Amino acid sequence: MSKTSEATQPHTVLVVEDYRDTRQMMRIVLEEFGYRVVEAADGREAIEVAKRERPTAILMDMGLPGMDGFEASRRIKALPELKLTTIIACSAYNRWEWRAKAIAAGCNGFLTKPLDFTRLISLLRVSTDL
Repeated sequence: MSKTSEATQPHTVLVVEDYRDTRQMMRIVLEEFGYRVVEAADGREAIEVAKRERPTAILMDMGLPGMDGFEASRRIKALPELKLTTIIACSAYNRWEWRAKAIAAGCNGFLTKPLDFTRLISLLRVSTDL
């Protein structure tokens, strides 16, 4: 995989994850591949950051405290300015029910944790032309 050219405008990826260490690890990998990263620690914050930053893609943890990733994804996709934003669900629960629920909530893909970063970068590129 080649990295994004520094001459191009970086695409913004919103990482929604309640564990700070996991958010930081995702930030490091995504920035290494040329993405601009913004973060949120819960579903409500994710909606606000998405409205403000207009990310190209969102990596959404499904098991968030308070408003979970399913509801946050539904609300983000309901906003006209964000309805085409790619949302990739991320969860440690590798069950078909969670995958189906994520797709029904508007997610465009599903990755299980621990994340395979090679697959993540490939999915981002295919899903969003990044």
